[in-house]
Amino acid sequence: MNGKRAKILALIAALALVGGCGAKQTQGTQGGSAAPVKPYAPEVAERPASSYSPQIEPYDFVKRIDNPYFPLRPGTTLVYEGKTREGIERTEFHITRQTKEIMGVECTVVRDRVFLDGELIEDTFDWHAQDKEGNVWYFGENTKEYENGKVVSTEGSWKAGVDGAKPGIVMQANPRVGDSYRQEYYRGHAEDMAEVLSTDASGLNDSVSVPYGSFHNVLMTKEWSPLEANVLEYKYYAAGVGEIGEEGVLGEPGQSVLVSVKGG
Repeated sequence: MNGKRAKILALIAALALVGGCGAKQTQGTQGGSAAPVKPYAPEVAERPASSYSPQIEPYDFVKRIDNPYFPLRPGTTLVYEGKTREGIERTEFHITRQTKEIMGVECTVVRDRVFLDGELIEDTFDWHAQDKEGNVWYFGENTKEYENGKVVSTEGSWKAGVDGAKPGIVMQANPRVGDSYRQEYYRGHAEDMAEVLSTDASGLNDSVSVPYGSFHNVLMTKEWSPLEANVLEYKYYAAGVGEIGEEGVLGEPGQSVLVSVKGG
């Protein structure tokens, strides 16, 4: 690891210590630019999962996904790299020009491929759509895990509206500190949640730097799942770009940062 990368990852690690929304399924509170770090968000985790019932109406959605923190421009590929316990991991997040109709909503198809030391280990198709208020919803995924070129698992695959699975919000229209929300819900298989920790993780007159560039007013969230009690991640988003980095802070260690954006 060169000095530049070490400095970048060290900055992200340091940020992890930093201690109205239109989403129909979200609860939140007004606050400053940062919130104390907690291992989970009780306002979501303590609510019965059975009570989660987002109202989805196709006419509430638009075709273009232009949320500042999660823009999906067809033809664009965001490339991330990082070091894990197993080796060097590379992720290619490609926004395709394809769409898929789910629950009557036209979703943008994103292909997310993960490589470990150059070998494909995961190939996933995600389905996203944005409502009129600007929230980006997650309608499911078709995922395959690979070992030695062969599919070994499809665990985690789900589709909203099938077998009780329900869509969630992957990015709010107006993130506020303390907001917590379900990103997906397929009981026993996919139950990721998120909470907004900061809307200015870079701090006043400062910036967060990754190989792709330096950014101000960085949004910081934490993500976890009750299916993996000892796993917690922090993620960082820049307006106009999307996710620029993430770090495992509980469970699996490792960081990943944005190194390039192609096409679009």
